[in-house]
Amino acid sequence: MSRTNHTATVTILDKEYLVACPPEAQRQLEDAARALDQKMKEIRASGKVYGTERIAVMAALNLTYDLMQQGQKTEQVSSTLSTLHEKLDAALRNK
Repeated sequence: MSRTNHTATVTILDKEYLVACPPEAQRQLEDAARALDQKMKEIRASGKVYGTERIAVMAALNLTYDLMQQGQKTEQVSSTLSTLHEKLDAALRNK
């Protein structure tokens, strides 16, 4: 079965981009583009960063940092759940 890509149009900082993606991923791509657009507009509105390239780099850094923080939180929750699972198993074995 061959996979054909679909071309989606996304708008970032008032500029349109054509991006190839599988049809089933178009919604996620559009959501990602909206998130990036929002972050870049926030950075541009702050007035502290000038130039599209610099705004894009700052947005990439901010989004990557947020993603890494989420990953750490996920690891912490997973560790807590594992500990609770072990305690529950031990309690059930001791009954």
